[in-house]
Amino acid sequence: MSGQIPGLRGTATALVLGGIVSVQIGAAFATTLFDDVGPGGTVFLRIGFAAFVLLAIWRPPLRLGAGTSRRDVLLLGAVFAGMNLSFYEALERIPLGIAVTLEFVGPLGVAFVGSRRRLDLVWVGLAVAGLLLLSPVPGSALDGLGCAMALLAGLFWGAYILLTARVGQAFRGGAGLAIAMVVAAVAVTPVGLIDGGGEMLDARILAIGLAVALLSSALPYSLEMEALRRLPEGTFGVLMSLEPAVAATVGFVGLEQGLAPREIVAIALVLAASIGALRATGTPRAPEA
Repeated sequence: MSGQIPGLRGTATALVLGGIVSVQIGAAFATTLFDDVGPGGTVFLRIGFAAFVLLAIWRPPLRLGAGTSRRDVLLLGAVFAGMNLSFYEALERIPLGIAVTLEFVGPLGVAFVGSRRRLDLVWVGLAVAGLLLLSPVPGSALDGLGCAMALLAGLFWGAYILLTARVGQAFRGGAGLAIAMVVAAVAVTPVGLIDGGGEMLDARILAIGLAVALLSSALPYSLEMEALRRLPEGTFGVLMSLEPAVAATVGFVGLEQGLAPREIVAIALVLAASIGALRATGTPRAPEA
């Protein structure tokens, strides 16, 4: 059994990294839609297309029944809606790297609450140091509402980690994820139609919206659900400390948002935190059928 642990741990890490890169590339594409359909319309396209894709792939049961699993999947759908709306509202106002940095309070909180050993706190501490370096310096001209919306998205992100782990254990494959995405699509429909209007019928906008849905929702959420079947929530939260670093890199390459020396140091710190969290992880969970 011990010989299987490195393979499970490596698989889980690859899933997390794949999800991180995918969602940040999707976020960069999403910013190109804001002038046409606004954050609400962008979220509507992202979640709506993702719901159709996931339904086609997983074909979940039409009846959920009752009990804890039904409650969790409905809550996850509400969290999807709140997390994406608040994050895109932030992304319209502040740079991608800073938005994700502030949003990371969610995974960091999950990692801190889930820590069981003193060594775990070392990795959390390194992640905190990196976040502080990536955070806006005093006196900066950052939009206050944008920062507040990013922090709100972080609270939803923490809830997403906990709920995704539970839904992933309660439903086979990605069935629970598909149902939650449908719930989210229904929840954001009014905001999306008001914000986006008739512009969402444009073929170019629909094509970009589909790409954003695949890169930012369908693919990363599926990868993360599989990772959470193998890793404790706390360890997953610390591994997600790579998210601000990847966001800063995507912002630099794709959106021409430069990296200061302190941001490069921050990338090194969060990378060290992720590697340390991986090495300190106990026995990974075996994936369930």
